[in-house]
Amino acid sequence: MLVDPTSEAGGTAPRPGESAPPPVPGSSAKSLVVIIVVLALAAGAWRLFASPFGHAEPARELAVKTAVLVRSGERVTVPENSPVRSHLTIAPVGIKDVRRNLVLPAVVEADPAHLIKVLPPLSGRVMLLKVQLGERVTEGQPLIVLDSPDLAQAYADYDRAKVQVALTLKSRDRQRALAKIGGAADKDLQQAETDYANAVAELRRAEARLKQIGVDADSKSVARDVTVSAPMAGSIIDREVAPGAYWNDPNQALMTIADLKTVWVTASVPETDITLVAKGQPVDVVFPAYPGEVFKGNVLFVSDVVDTDTRRTKVRIAFANPGTRLRPGMFANVTFFAPAQQVAIVPTSALVLKDDLTQVYVETAPWKFEARTVDLGFQQGDEVVLRSGVKAGERVVVKGGVLLGD
Repeated sequence: MLVDPTSEAGGTAPRPGESAPPPVPGSSAKSLVVIIVVLALAAGAWRLFASPFGHAEPARELAVKTAVLVRSGERVTVPENSPVRSHLTIAPVGIKDVRRNLVLPAVVEADPAHLIKVLPPLSGRVMLLKVQLGERVTEGQPLIVLDSPDLAQAYADYDRAKVQVALTLKSRDRQRALAKIGGAADKDLQQAETDYANAVAELRRAEARLKQIGVDADSKSVARDVTVSAPMAGSIIDREVAPGAYWNDPNQALMTIADLKTVWVTASVPETDITLVAKGQPVDVVFPAYPGEVFKGNVLFVSDVVDTDTRRTKVRIAFANPGTRLRPGMFANVTFFAPAQQVAIVPTSALVLKDDLTQVYVETAPWKFEARTVDLGFQQGDEVVLRSGVKAGERVVVKGGVLLGD
């Protein structure tokens, strides 16, 4: 059987009188696409393998031209085409007269020159307490009554000393009489004179002891009560004793009396601000107890000792205290008016923190900067005083310095 060759391709042979079908479109287009893809891949491969060798130097030059910063240790250079230049503001370090008023908390204290700690003359039990804490007393006013067995011993010492004086006096007189007629040796007379002198000294000591206790030496009373009186007029600012307590330490104060006609206002100045305070400096003191009232004064003295724990030193101002308006323990705020000082000053925006250091960038040449550590003084508004690190007139980066950091 004869078969049409076109039937294998799934087509049909043209019938007599019909024209042949046109060629199938797309076969030549597909070939063209394949050729283009091959050429593109070849070009990419050529660039990939050729660029490290043929174009390395131009790429390096381009990187240098577009560098943002160039560093050398603590020095930074901003290249001509760097975009950082437009973000930096440079200005000279200023200098101005700055008056810094220091405001510190303070407390009222009694003047130690007008303060007495009342000590017990003898050990014994407190039988009666006649004053209270904060009470005002007059000189000689009874404060405490002690029952002390040691009082009898003090009287006994006095009586014994009186008898000894009488005996040694007779012995001395007898030796003197014998010496006049040649019946006594010189050493016996000298011994009698010495014994009498010792006896007189012991009597004086016993009398002074009774006077210190506060009793009459010639009193015949056998009572053991000892009355402790106020040594001066003032106020009881501290009391350590209570009725019924047994007091056996003669070095421990029973209470404290202070004359509050003059008081101290004591402030603690930080170590870094000691140079702002001096003796005779004018101050204003305000007490919460008297709002709206300002007490004018002057610095009495500045302590030469710095507390090792607080790193502060004591500064005291003395005030006359009529009517006892100012009382120990009151709080206050003291304003110290320091003299004007010429200081180097920069905006706070110029400071850059690096680790635990504060730095500024100083311009050493056009668009060349050096990181320099500075010591800060104090801040006023948006400006800060520099103690060291830069000098007035040096140009520093006052804005954008953080862009120059690592």
